Amino acid sequence: MQFIAFDAPYLERLQRGDAGTERHFAAYFGELIQLKLRRRLNGKEAIEDVRQETFVRVLALVRAKDGIRQPERLGALVNSVCNLVLLEHYRSHRRMESSIDELPQRDFIDQEVSTSGLFEADETERAVRKILGDLPERDRRFLQSVLLDERDKDEVCAELGLTRDYLRVLVHRAKQSFKSSYMKSLGE
Repeated sequence: MQFIAFDAPYLERLQRGDAGTERHFAAYFGELIQLKLRRRLNGKEAIEDVRQETFVRVLALVRAKDGIRQPERLGALVNSVCNLVLLEHYRSHRRMESSIDELPQRDFIDQEVSTSGLFEADETERAVRKILGDLPERDRRFLQSVLLDERDKDEVCAELGLTRDYLRVLVHRAKQSFKSSYMKSLGE
């Protein structure tokens, strides 16, 4: 890819809606944006959505009444707008993922109690307790403190003499150990 410097005549053609200039603009920046987004987004649809939204916003800025005063900064503008659109994409994606957390618990609790449901819950609880009992003491302590007892992580760190980042790593490893044991128990 050959990088180019943008000048006032190029910007004027883009403002007028010259088809050839628009094709060049889309091809040139489309490739750069795609390179940038491939590492940051999963899925072609998400990449294409961010790319298209970036173009829409940049072209709107180019064609705005005040327009762009520094044509040589067009590349920086495209990059900044792309970063903004990417940030908005992350936020909306995070909001969609966390929206289930915002629903009231009563939406997830079965109001009717069945004998089979109680039996299954009891069996699951026994299996979980057995797996926790079979885990190494250190893993069991991390899972108990952080997940089951929901103790303050800073308090747990102070008690065990750990940094918060290292506690996160140890809890992650303990979860993986639990998951592995749980999956084995399902196979049996």
